[in-house]
Amino acid sequence: MKIYPLFFFLILFSLPAQEEATAFVYGDLLPDAPKLAARGNYTVGVRTLKVIHKNQVDVLNTKGEETVYYDRPLTLEIWYPAQVQEDKIPLIEYEEVMGNQNDPKRPLIPFTFLGRSVRDAAPLKESNPFPLVLVSHGYTGSRYLMTYLTENLASKGYVVVAIDHTDSTFRDANAFTSTLLNRSLDDLFVLEEIHQLSLNTTHFLSGIVDANNTALIGYSMGGYGALNVGGAGYSPEAVAFFQGMTQGNKALAQRMMGNAAYTNSFDPRIKAIVALAPWGMERGVWNEDGLKGLKIPTFFIAGNQDDISGYEKGIKAIYDGAIGVERYLLTYENARHNVAPNPPPKEALAKGLELNEYLRYADSVWDMRRINNINQHFITAYLGVKLKNKTDYLPYLNAEQLKTQDPWEGFLPRTSVGLQLDYAPGQVGP
Repeated sequence: MKIYPLFFFLILFSLPAQEEATAFVYGDLLPDAPKLAARGNYTVGVRTLKVIHKNQVDVLNTKGEETVYYDRPLTLEIWYPAQVQEDKIPLIEYEEVMGNQNDPKRPLIPFTFLGRSVRDAAPLKESNPFPLVLVSHGYTGSRYLMTYLTENLASKGYVVVAIDHTDSTFRDANAFTSTLLNRSLDDLFVLEEIHQLSLNTTHFLSGIVDANNTALIGYSMGGYGALNVGGAGYSPEAVAFFQGMTQGNKALAQRMMGNAAYTNSFDPRIKAIVALAPWGMERGVWNEDGLKGLKIPTFFIAGNQDDISGYEKGIKAIYDGAIGVERYLLTYENARHNVAPNPPPKEALAKGLELNEYLRYADSVWDMRRINNINQHFITAYLGVKLKNKTDYLPYLNAEQLKTQDPWEGFLPRTSVGLQLDYAPGQVGP
């Protein structure tokens, strides 16, 4: 029997890990990635946290005029700057599903994908806590839908909290009424919950997060909720729409979408919003008066062929109507709705699958990895200015200058194509 030296086996069994570490992971840079897409200097830790929003309206079980209440569970994924041993490779395997449990033609299919974080790593505590970023997914979706962005921002000195919105994920999708009702309520609850946990000296969030300096990122229905959190009031048509979806329960519709507490959910701790393909304008959720209520500076991201939220009469109409606040609109020319997710997993490429498993993640014109890199760049610039006062990032956001600049600031030659950036300062006074 031939005897092999020990180092041979060590090399042999370390090869898969090394190959995974050098493989393309969601959020890694393509050769044409713009400057601010690169990860920051912090190693990223990640933890899962379950919280309960007590005594909430159970819209799915409320019948007639009697309102049912329940304790609403939410699962959070939290990425943060971490202390990690130098020899520890920051590589993690996330577990996810695709499909739709309400559609028998689209059974839930489990899959895994890699990220560049360390599970349960010790948080890095510096002299000042890090700004907070809340992330709200679409319907359906999950807290793992935008890991290319959540990990990237954590590596740049943010605590990033992505929410699994109950009744709205791949695993538990339920009637749309729950999503309509709960989005902004979930966001505000999680903001307060993170704030309270940061004050608990025994919690891992103690001393590392500043909830008074927060941004909210929302995609599709997440954008719908984010705009309401920012002060945009729902229209009378939205109340009627919601009433129609609650078996005609007018009292519930008026209470949950027609009163000031719900219609204007502005929280001054939130300093910036990023709304990716926000839903609702084409359905009459917003009107002129409601959009005037938006109080928090907002960076909109859209595809001008969006067939879910709409563009000219949808996202761009929201941008045009939110006249009371500073705002940007980044447009991907010829892209549809999917301007936010991770790229499609390999399981979505299997033959015979329902097309929507692929189109849940992919765009038919743009490479999703390219969209991911561009989003990383612009969101880094925007949050850097709004939450960290990085004035040196302002040239990346100078829409007027970019119109005459080729390539755009931070872009490589021949790569700032297919994009449009608009800016409006917001009206001053009445």
